[in-house]
Amino acid sequence: MSDMLHLDSLEHLTRPSVADQVFDALRAKILALDLPPSTKLSEVDVARQMGVSRQPVRDAFYRLSKLGFISIRPQRSTTVSQISTNAVMQARFIRAAIEAQTVRVACDKLTPADHAALRDLLDLQRAAMTAKDPLAFHALDDQFHRDLCERAGCGFAWEIIRENKSHMDRVRFLSLSFASQDAFGDHVAILDAIEARDAASAMSHMQLHLGRIRIQIERIRADNQSYFATEVPCIPDS
Repeated sequence: MSDMLHLDSLEHLTRPSVADQVFDALRAKILALDLPPSTKLSEVDVARQMGVSRQPVRDAFYRLSKLGFISIRPQRSTTVSQISTNAVMQARFIRAAIEAQTVRVACDKLTPADHAALRDLLDLQRAAMTAKDPLAFHALDDQFHRDLCERAGCGFAWEIIRENKSHMDRVRFLSLSFASQDAFGDHVAILDAIEARDAASAMSHMQLHLGRIRIQIERIRADNQSYFATEVPCIPDS
């Protein structure tokens, strides 16, 4: 008997599974508020509408619940979670601490080729902003932050951020109707500082960029009270 390990092709392994596709579709609808907070979800209904079995839907629901996008109460109901202001502020706190250090490292490590690739990404952000396409802009915004981490050799940092930012994502998406120009300008300023290898400036601009959500969330809550959970603030505003 051969001891050789037989593996499927890489192409097969990297194709998204049905559960991945269901997860991606539901996450996009929750993020864009096509499925707003408190919307009830049913495995049976989602499976029927998407033309899949219930198992991949169940898997997607579990993943979404771990990220904080949905709330599953066994034998009762599954609903899209309300936005937690505390969770938003926790994510901002984590991101500000991690990403400030990431751009400090980026100032030393990024090459001219990295700078050029990030400039191309900013061009795509500008085009999405001009086209008034918030979903595309949000995806490119995420890509900018992820690419900064990865190009600085800190991909692990983005994994920590990604697992903690679901509530923040929805607030950021809601803010794009009035704050996309500020977000884009911040990205330009961050990259300018990185290219100049000015770590203090890069860190300051990143802190400013991620700190804007503290003001934006008040405006968004005033216009969308039903989207937010009622809770006692417990995160230091720093």
